[in-house]
Amino acid sequence: MSKSKTLPKRSEIAAEDKWRLEDIYPTDAAWEQDVQKAKKLSDELAAKKGTLSQSAQHLLDALTLQDELLKTLDQVYVYARMRRDEDNANSTYQGLTDRATALSTQVYGSTSYIQPEILDIPTEELESWINQNSGLAHYRILLNEITRFKPHTLSSEEEELLANMSELASAPSKIYGMLNNADIKFPMIKDENGEEVELTKGRYTQFMESKDRRVRKEAFEALYSTYGKFRNTIAAALTSSVKADVFYARTRKYPSALYSALFADNVDVSVYDNLIATIREHLPLMHRYIALRKKALGVDELHMYDLYVPIVPEVDMKIPYDEAVQTIKEALHPLGDDYGKVLGEGFTNGWIDVHENEGKTSGAYSWGAYTTHPFVLMNYQDNVNNMFTLAHEMGHALHSYYSNKNQPYTYADYKIFVAEVASTLNEALLMDHLLKTTTDKQKRMYLINYYLEQFRGTVFRQTMFAEFEKIIHAKEEEGEPLTADRLNELYRELNVAYHGPEMVIDKEIDLEWERIPHFYRHFYVYKYATGFSAATSLSKQILEEGEPAVNRYLQFLKGGSSDYPLNLLKGAGVDMTSPEPIREALAVFKELLEEMEQLIAES
Repeated sequence: MSKSKTLPKRSEIAAEDKWRLEDIYPTDAAWEQDVQKAKKLSDELAAKKGTLSQSAQHLLDALTLQDELLKTLDQVYVYARMRRDEDNANSTYQGLTDRATALSTQVYGSTSYIQPEILDIPTEELESWINQNSGLAHYRILLNEITRFKPHTLSSEEEELLANMSELASAPSKIYGMLNNADIKFPMIKDENGEEVELTKGRYTQFMESKDRRVRKEAFEALYSTYGKFRNTIAAALTSSVKADVFYARTRKYPSALYSALFADNVDVSVYDNLIATIREHLPLMHRYIALRKKALGVDELHMYDLYVPIVPEVDMKIPYDEAVQTIKEALHPLGDDYGKVLGEGFTNGWIDVHENEGKTSGAYSWGAYTTHPFVLMNYQDNVNNMFTLAHEMGHALHSYYSNKNQPYTYADYKIFVAEVASTLNEALLMDHLLKTTTDKQKRMYLINYYLEQFRGTVFRQTMFAEFEKIIHAKEEEGEPLTADRLNELYRELNVAYHGPEMVIDKEIDLEWERIPHFYRHFYVYKYATGFSAATSLSKQILEEGEPAVNRYLQFLKGGSSDYPLNLLKGAGVDMTSPEPIREALAVFKELLEEMEQLIAES
């Protein structure tokens, strides 16, 4: 932990540790030029309304213009938002983000007629156009996908109305984001040395890994007591977000919000339900791990703030950023020379914003526009978890890099269902490398425990989140009010079920739903668990088969949205329509758990 009592300002961060957003726009003035360009393109596209069914050329002209418009809009929005993420209190970039959001609403309004007009073209006529017009043939996949949405597409006027509502629908997420990232402040707590240090979301994980139980407890209680002060406000934001999800699903005639969310990926609801059912079936393994953790820590009661501290406390594994970079490069060597070359460029060429600063958006992500290289936001702390987070986000970044380089804009944006495979596979290879190169018994125990924690956090915990999302959306669809107290109650019930009888479910954890931003991106988190399972299988294939498996995997990374996610994964070598990949992942968890039980027994 840094001895600094407060976070540095953005201006105090070294240039080499900042991402280079100038690669998107060299100046804000250049950004402004593209804003005006997007407005002009938007007007031009809006003027084509009512013409798409006249001929193949009219349709092609509209689709080509739409690509140019959306590509420009992406770049405008990404730049503004990432500038704001550098410091959420910076009013200049708050303003640019608001303008980019408003522009998005305008653009989606100007494009809202396209899908309904395409659906009005008789199917046989549309197919004939595609076959006879080489330019339109490029859009065959897109046009087939639009046709799939026909039962859930409204009239042109209704689509325009929904598009114009998008800014209102995103308000709950925006309000929550500003509260969570800019306005909420946590108290000072005493660190291991008894010194007063500011609690931040970025430092929270490091405090929770502290060997000093007092520090863990104090950080835990300070974080949730702060969130507790906003419980009704955040409950209103989350409930409003859920209401918006349900509204859109019903308006588009989907059976449920869950069905609606999965439809875009062409994933059946059974995949979601099978995940929850399979994990529920294997909860005794989770309970067994909780019991082992309690035994290893030697505590009479295991509390929620004891979940992250390594159960091999004498091992102190501090991983500075530069060391993490080098280790990740070595670990991902099995992915081949080309992957390694691009990875090295990412680490050295302005892709990554490394350190936490005052006002910076918390957590980590990879993002970018089609026209530039990807970017990665980090809030790096010197620990194993952050090294894995860095490997994870670089997995996303290289997936974007390969997809953008090998797909036209129309098909470059891969689905989130497959995104978590690319990121989690990097983590799997990193862990394999560490376990193969670590000879110290205590460090090996530490790493196995970390891997068990990855399973707990990525498979079990994210599935619990997924079940929570399913429950609260179902409650809203049934007309049941979702008050803060009710959300606390539902969340507590899940914690009791998932953690088992050996865990003390502290009252503070009932509030954890308040600090999960992914809940504002409905039915997203289940993909972490499915992605982890797929990545476990693919990483094993890469390590055992070598080049053939690597080639299949690189083709998968290059696929973008040129096919449905489940088909892309089948091409890479894993079938996610079956619960088997989840069971295979849990078999690995069981094997690691048994090894850890044996190692602890021998210690």
